[in-house]
Amino acid sequence: MSNKSVAFFERGSWYHRTRTLLEDYTVSYGKKGGFKTQEEAEESYEKCNEEYMKQLTIHHLNIDKEVYLSSYLIYWFENIFKEKNLQNNYILGVAYVIYNMIVPFLREENSKGDIKLKLVNTTFLDSLLEKLSEITESAGNKCREVLNLAMNDALKDKFISYNPVQDTKPYKRKTPKITILNKNQLKKLLQFAQYENWYLEILLGIFCGLRKGEIMGLKFQDFDKEKKIIRIRRQLVIDPVLANNPNAINVKVEKYVLTEKPPKKNSYRNIRVPKIIIEKLIDRQAEYEVHKIIKSNFEDLNYVSFNRDTGKPQLPNSFNNYLYRQCPKNAIPTISVHGLRHMFATILIERNVPLIKISALMGHDSPHTTFEIYCDIMDEREKIVEFINNTFTPEIVGVH
Repeated sequence: MSNKSVAFFERGSWYHRTRTLLEDYTVSYGKKGGFKTQEEAEESYEKCNEEYMKQLTIHHLNIDKEVYLSSYLIYWFENIFKEKNLQNNYILGVAYVIYNMIVPFLREENSKGDIKLKLVNTTFLDSLLEKLSEITESAGNKCREVLNLAMNDALKDKFISYNPVQDTKPYKRKTPKITILNKNQLKKLLQFAQYENWYLEILLGIFCGLRKGEIMGLKFQDFDKEKKIIRIRRQLVIDPVLANNPNAINVKVEKYVLTEKPPKKNSYRNIRVPKIIIEKLIDRQAEYEVHKIIKSNFEDLNYVSFNRDTGKPQLPNSFNNYLYRQCPKNAIPTISVHGLRHMFATILIERNVPLIKISALMGHDSPHTTFEIYCDIMDEREKIVEFINNTFTPEIVGVH
């Protein structure tokens, strides 16, 4: 911003000028006021001007039919996708696919890979995805997913007349590796952990199937001790914050921020817990009250997993770090927090709990997700496939 302020004082409050792009693409000028300070008016001006520039960019895309696919993907990510209020880790993943995979390939020196947006078709995309799939095992699937999202928005905004990604060859999603402890190894894990600070968290992973962020985000008021129920209402995650204006060479992370967020989609749920968890919760709460009294810098935030000196929540990665240190020391396979969650699903499968109930307890989007992850450890696989096909009707949501 120049030294000359965009704000001005009038009739007892601060104002700034506005520009609005009308439907006939003419510009309407006006002013916006009621601000208490010059700084508030200047901040509002920046936001209004940013919105005007977005409208102008969309207008140019509408009239410029020569825009190339790579340029549209960058525009889409910066001005449409990033505004959808999604998880930062997901945004970072999409940024990596756009800036580190698709765009560099399209703009490769001496390459004829880039193409005008209006000319993109299934044949071109199949060829592009085949080459991108050679980068990593999961590149084909992820690039296809991102292209589908971008082209769906291009279709909505009438930049193209149909989305050609839907007719391209699908690529398999990389199946996560699942580490399962046998009964003796599980018993050993619980034996050495029962005298450690992470024992309650391990129980919550194995016997409730909670995600790492869900465990770290639990507060004491989320438990109903009499009914023995946990209410999953939040998760605690370390979010990467992207640096402004990443370029086509790489994606830069400016910093990481510990953030409290709602659970993942379909993951709000109530779970009945074993008696041992309530007993250990009571012990943990008593420990919390003691530290609240004896520690001068203790913050009363009510997190179940708390730093004993500060009262602040434990960092999510610290739980995994504990398991990675202690498992080898006690001669059992190294297992992650997500591995404990897999143990919970395995226990339910062994007890013949219906797949739809397992899916609900795990907070999965659908029983199909549950089956895809755990089909290799399920008995009578054909029977389970028949059960899914006869019970659930897949929803068409774009790329599968």
